[in-house]
Amino acid sequence: MGKTAAILLARLIFAGVFAMAAIFKFAGMADTAAYISAAGFPFALALAWIAAFFEVGLVLAFLSGAFFSEAALLAGAYVIFLAFAFHGPSHWQSNQAEFGFFVDHFTFLAGLLYAAVHGPGEVLAVRKTIMSSR
Repeated sequence: MGKTAAILLARLIFAGVFAMAAIFKFAGMADTAAYISAAGFPFALALAWIAAFFEVGLVLAFLSGAFFSEAALLAGAYVIFLAFAFHGPSHWQSNQAEFGFFVDHFTFLAGLLYAAVHGPGEVLAVRKTIMSSR
């Protein structure tokens, strides 16, 4: 029972983090685009929309358990991309807190990798995957 509760809570936390990120993007798409543009990326508004819908997809996967391992791996790659793009070494001189934000992304990555390997659990999980269970 404890293991099942922990897995479900972890799935809710993953979903909650990405849901909040998507909600903030949808609520302030122009602000998100400006932030992306300030980091030097072209097509910032298109990237903001893509990121928001990607995060919605992650939420659905974490809540349902469908394509859970694939979603966790993609989320891990996304989180590390965000760490370097928006909180990487070039930001540390001007704001020391950026180093903490950078490191936090790796903690999140560790959880996502663990989740990818162990899957969504046995309860409340749609068993759809493209990855082999071997």
